[in-house]
Amino acid sequence: MIAFDLQCTNGHTFEGWFEDSNTYEDQLKKGLINCPVCNDVSVARIPSAFAIKTSSSNAALPDHQMALMALSRKVSEYVEKNFDDVGMDFTSEALKMHYGVSEPRNIRGVSSEAEEETLREEGVEFFKIPLNSTSQRETH
Repeated sequence: MIAFDLQCTNGHTFEGWFEDSNTYEDQLKKGLINCPVCNDVSVARIPSAFAIKTSSSNAALPDHQMALMALSRKVSEYVEKNFDDVGMDFTSEALKMHYGVSEPRNIRGVSSEAEEETLREEGVEFFKIPLNSTSQRETH
């Protein structure tokens, strides 16, 4: 048996077990492999975390780091599916909800350090979740 890390075109990652790589290729061609989250049959192998080397050593990532990576991915997916993306309007939307101008809801977006300071001064609670390596998003 061989295990492959797979990813669908919607970005969901999962593990697939096969008798050998030929069995994987055969099932892939027949459309028999599907994402357990969204049922997408357009999947591809991705590099296994066990094969990723750290810059300081040749050891594979420890189990706790892999678990944190998986948890981070799940949190990001949850936030993206369950929070309204208000983009650059995060601060104004958070203030509107704080002062009762608009209905409270889960939002995510982008804010500057100065805007974050304004939110703190106004007593608006928020927290930052890194959703990708290039930006920070806040949720309320």
